[in-house]
Amino acid sequence: MTIDNRIQVVLIDDDPHLRQALNQTLDLAGLKILPLAEAKGLAGQLERDWPGVVVSDIRMPGMDGLELLTELHAQDPELPVLLITGHGDVPLAVQAMRAGAYDFLEKPFASDALLDSVRRALALRRLVLDNRSLRLALSDRNELSTRLVGQSPSMLRLREQIGALAATKADVLILGETGAGKEVVARALHDLSSRRNGPFVAINAGALAESVVESELFGHEPGAFTGAQKRRIGKFEFANGGTLFLDEIESMSLDVQVKLLRLLQERVVERLGGNQLIPLDIRIIAATKEDLRQSADQGRFRADLYYRLNVAPLRIPPLRERGEDALVLFQHFADEASGRHGLPPHELQPGQRALLLRHTWPGNVRELQNAAERFALGLELALDNNEAQGAVGTVVELVSGGLSEQVENFEKTLIAAELARSHSSVRSVAEALGIPRKTLHDKLRKHGLSFADSGAASHTDDLD
Repeated sequence: MTIDNRIQVVLIDDDPHLRQALNQTLDLAGLKILPLAEAKGLAGQLERDWPGVVVSDIRMPGMDGLELLTELHAQDPELPVLLITGHGDVPLAVQAMRAGAYDFLEKPFASDALLDSVRRALALRRLVLDNRSLRLALSDRNELSTRLVGQSPSMLRLREQIGALAATKADVLILGETGAGKEVVARALHDLSSRRNGPFVAINAGALAESVVESELFGHEPGAFTGAQKRRIGKFEFANGGTLFLDEIESMSLDVQVKLLRLLQERVVERLGGNQLIPLDIRIIAATKEDLRQSADQGRFRADLYYRLNVAPLRIPPLRERGEDALVLFQHFADEASGRHGLPPHELQPGQRALLLRHTWPGNVRELQNAAERFALGLELALDNNEAQGAVGTVVELVSGGLSEQVENFEKTLIAAELARSHSSVRSVAEALGIPRKTLHDKLRKHGLSFADSGAASHTDDLD
């Protein structure tokens, strides 16, 4: 059993009369107290970040106050422990102070002395826990920055949402295109949560045959179906105490969706062929590349399950919406690959950077990572879409010629790349490039570019 975080003082004394008197003093001061007659087993009931303090007599049968202090500080050296001593135990109390006790009170002592010491200890405890929380938040932020690389507004917002949701018990629905990094986000949610020491179980529902999906997820008992010769623990049960990541949830059959809805609502699982309801302490993180609301409207996904999952949605932006994150990510993956293969790192040339910015990345981060691996191996930077193929000639021009010519061609390439991305108006292109519309209009004429080159018509009212 874990001691409730609402308890502010654990009071331990084997003398029932003194314990009752001290309990009454603390209770009248508005503090929440847990009085105990012995110290044995207390450390196992206190979480490391329990927000209270311990007040204990030194002389007790079984585990004494010094032994308790040693055991508690092995778990959390910053937990305030106040010791109560008899007159002859003062040297022992001094020894305890040197061992890390917060304070000691010599019997008999005034009620005000006890209250003053307890309140100071609680204030110190709050300060310690606030500092821990701040350090953890900074550590988590740094860890997220290395897992989810990028400084675009959408990525900054995603990291902020992950940091906020990780500390909760809420189930999460991750929305993202293929290759966007849904499992990376799910692992971050798990590793930054209080479940980080529990199992993280990932399963792709779309990769499971319909005939085995229920057995894989829920488990089965012997004889549940032909070939079921022994008990099998399902993925949900195996993830007990941790997190289960269920990718491609849209591919689950309606029958399996019914069972998943029950599991989410009741937090129990029943193996196929069994009658026992097994309680679960589990967090579900589901992921999909489809619009589940649309799927529900079309009858392909249960509406009640959609609404149950959609409490805490997280959208991963596709790479094409992340601007220069593509360059940062590419260099990050290329440097990693170079180190892995024992090769010197390569720097992107201006034309190659323009090529990466122009590419629409239909395979998202997964596609970019593969391209970066090829680049690190010294292979040609070739990207699989029409826009990228149209830019290859420009790349050759940009890496040759004098500085002035390279600058002119680089400017032309960047404008052409933005024309290919922004099909709405000259205004949107100018804003993306950070230049006035009049300047953009002049540069379009200078380089012989127009919206017709990108397959889109410009809004002429934006040229004024």
